Amino acid sequence: MLLATHDPDRLHAWYAEVLDPQEDDDVDGYRVLRFGHFHLLIDRRPDVAAKAVEPARSIVNFDVGDARAVVQRMDAAGTTWVAPLEDRHGSLFATAEDPDGNHVQIIQLSDEHRAAMEGGA
Repeated sequence: MLLATHDPDRLHAWYAEVLDPQEDDDVDGYRVLRFGHFHLLIDRRPDVAAKAVEPARSIVNFDVGDARAVVQRMDAAGTTWVAPLEDRHGSLFATAEDPDGNHVQIIQLSDEHRAAMEGGA
């Protein structure tokens, strides 16, 4: 996924700090963060608004191993919450705003929900 922004350094710093990517590279001027099989590219673009105009139009979902730890890092970074961490039948969900106002959802699925999604239940 490519995120366009006026301030790629700020956006990169936030994602790298709060979500702990497996890889963090600079590739031809793009900041590229790898989270498992998902790659987030951050690019400077002057043709986008400084703040997301319709932040719920695209929500970036991150499947994390410890939602509470991610929420703590987000809190320490001064993150604004759209929906605080909640338990939904054993799975944990929270929705935050990144520094550009894009919605970012943190998800920690229970073993039962993961099995059901993978066709095991």
